[in-house]
Amino acid sequence: MAITLVNPHGLPVIDAYRQVSIATGSKLVFIAGQVAWDADGVTVGEGDLAAQVEQCYLNIGTALAAVGGSFDDVAKLTVYVVDWTPEKMPLFGEGVARAAAKLGVTPVPPGTLLGVAALDVPDHLVEVEATAVID
Repeated sequence: MAITLVNPHGLPVIDAYRQVSIATGSKLVFIAGQVAWDADGVTVGEGDLAAQVEQCYLNIGTALAAVGGSFDDVAKLTVYVVDWTPEKMPLFGEGVARAAAKLGVTPVPPGTLLGVAALDVPDHLVEVEATAVID
């Protein structure tokens, strides 16, 4: 496996992700920000943050599979959430958990979550981009 995830001593342990990823593979993959569109470009879960997070993660999974990878190969995720507040964390976590169950993995690479004013389409509540390293 090209990615090893760790929580170094001296940094807080956060259940949602690991603090550091170590990449040793040879193919670097950058996945554009994925929004809650299905394969036909229709927004999934309009107004439902958990449903949109789930679809974003499933779309990342689809992109990874297309290049011979999986969430096990993700070195870093960046997540953009419209009008983010900490009170939205349970909905965010619910969406990640639902996607993880469907993907058969728990996506816990290092990540950054940023609150933003808006995304490309007013119906989109979240966008997720990924960087992966594949052997």
